[in-house]
Amino acid sequence: MSNDKKNLKQQVERQAQRMKKAEHEQPTLLAQTVYAGMIGLLFVLPVITGAYLGHWLDTQMDGYSVRWTTSLILLGVFIGGVNVYLYIRE
Repeated sequence: MSNDKKNLKQQVERQAQRMKKAEHEQPTLLAQTVYAGMIGLLFVLPVITGAYLGHWLDTQMDGYSVRWTTSLILLGVFIGGVNVYLYIRE
């Protein structure tokens, strides 16, 4: 019977240590906010850059056109999606 008590005590101690470790390693609200903000920037910056660059290229041409703006915004969405995917994957 004493061997069973020792085994039980060891199991309880291991579980308590695991719970303390998990509680200590839990991400804080600030860390989660920074993570979400980083994902937002990784997606939005290529889209905004594409929009500004496309608009500038469209103003350099004669006549009214939004071809470059549209094309570079779509390219920015694609690049932003790839950025977010790679960031989450690591």
